[in-house]
Amino acid sequence: MTKIILTLVICSYSTGTCLIPYEYPKDFNDMYECLMTGYEESIKKTEEIGKDQINQHGIYIKFGCQEKQTV
Repeated sequence: MTKIILTLVICSYSTGTCLIPYEYPKDFNDMYECLMTGYEESIKKTEEIGKDQINQHGIYIKFGCQEKQTV
């Protein structure tokens, strides 16, 4: 059986660095569910960080969905 995992990474253009990737605690049954959650979580985190910090530090969030084999 294959599951899809979501990984999010917060990065800064200003420093050229990224934090350690965060693996979302829920696995997904398909790519669509994973992508929709990735977009939603990215928006939530962007709002949480706030406009001032985003602009000051050039913060951006990237995410990816990958297949993971389960037993």
